Amino acid sequence: MTPTITAFANSPDRGAGLARDMRVRWALEEVGQAYDVQLVSFAELKQPDYRTLNPFGKIPAYRDGDLTLFESGAIVFHVAETHAGLLPEDAGARSRAIMWMFAALSTVEPPILDLGVAKLVEGKEDWAERRMPLVKDRIRNRLTELSRHMGEAEWLDGAFSAADIIMVHVLLRLGKSGILDEFPAIAAYTARAQARPAYQRAFAAQLAVFTGKT
Repeated sequence: MTPTITAFANSPDRGAGLARDMRVRWALEEVGQAYDVQLVSFAELKQPDYRTLNPFGKIPAYRDGDLTLFESGAIVFHVAETHAGLLPEDAGARSRAIMWMFAALSTVEPPILDLGVAKLVEGKEDWAERRMPLVKDRIRNRLTELSRHMGEAEWLDGAFSAADIIMVHVLLRLGKSGILDEFPAIAAYTARAQARPAYQRAFAAQLAVFTGKT
C-alpha cells in the first residue's frame, strides 16, 4: 500500500521547502518509497476529521494502512526503521543516529524557531529590537557547538542518515538570516545535503504545490 502524507494546500513558506512535510518527503525519496499527498487547507486543519490524524491540527500526518502517525520526526524515524538506507546496521551507530535526530529537534531547532517568533510575532513590540541579539546569540552558540562536533566531516556521524535529514531541514530555516554564512562548515553541510537527488525531488514536489503544477 502507498502511504499518504498531508501537506499545506497553501504553504506559508511559498514553496521554499521549509514546511515540515518536506522532511517526510525527503526521507521517502531517499528510500525510494512512492507516496501520495493529501493537500489540506488551514480551515480543514481545524476540522474533527483532520484532528483524528493529528490532534494538534498540524502537518504532516502520515497514513499507511491501519497506521496513522503525526510529528515529522516520528514519521521520518518510522520511514528509516521500515526501509533500508537511513539508519546504520551497526547497533552503536544506529543509536547515535537516533540521538542526533533528537538533538536536532530538541536542542538545535528551538532557538531557531524562536528567531521566527521574534521576527513575526514580537517584531512590533517596543522591546523586540533589544531582544533580537540575545535570540541570535543562542543560535550562534548552538551552531558553534555543532560546528565543533562536525569538523570537516561530511555528515553528522559517518554515513548520511535520517539524522542528517532532520538536522539539515532545521538549519535551512536560517537561510535568510545570514547566520549560516558565519559557519562555513555547516553552510557546506547543508548545501551538500541539498544537492542530493532525493532532496531535489522532494523540494520540486513541494514547490509544485505552491506554483500550481500538481
